[in-house]
Amino acid sequence: MADPVVHVIDDDEAVRQSLAFLLSSSGLAVRLYDSAASFLRSLSALQPGCVLTDVRMPGMSGLDLQRELAARRIALPVIVMTGHGDVQLAVEAMKAGAVDFIEKPFSDTAILNAIHEACKRFSRDTEQNGAVSAVQSKLRALTPREREVLDGLIAGLPNKTIAYDLKISARTVEVHRANLMAKMGASSLPELVRMVLLSRAPGI
Repeated sequence: MADPVVHVIDDDEAVRQSLAFLLSSSGLAVRLYDSAASFLRSLSALQPGCVLTDVRMPGMSGLDLQRELAARRIALPVIVMTGHGDVQLAVEAMKAGAVDFIEKPFSDTAILNAIHEACKRFSRDTEQNGAVSAVQSKLRALTPREREVLDGLIAGLPNKTIAYDLKISARTVEVHRANLMAKMGASSLPELVRMVLLSRAPGI
């Protein structure tokens, strides 16, 4: 995966340039936008990373941008920058899914720490999404009967109970269980359960 890019959105050019200098000097890739609308227009060529946005801007605010990204299912971590006294806005931003907020004026250390944490979160989320997609693809390859047996296993039912519920023999359940374990690439029942629960994780 390419190095993450910090997308800085602020209508104040001095702030943008100051952040660009700080982040670039710290070895981070940076893209600058003078408005939320400008950032949204670039989505087709968007490079993965995180978003650092001012919360108060003419037109679309940082909160509005968060909501728009959520509506478009664009899962980039968002850090919001707030002015003094904007605690309520910061709380709203966090409720809307922001990973952090930084109050202006902020220290170089504070902003860099927040960005590094956001980029780590993006990497973790990307890896998890990849793992979830792989599990979901394997689940789709199961036959309807294998899915029924799997549901019974996830519910914690023994083979005999699954067999009774499905009106098949316990031996047949064992065959389906062996087949679905092989298809899922699971070496044990606990591993199989973890895989299925991962695929059903909220927000995935």
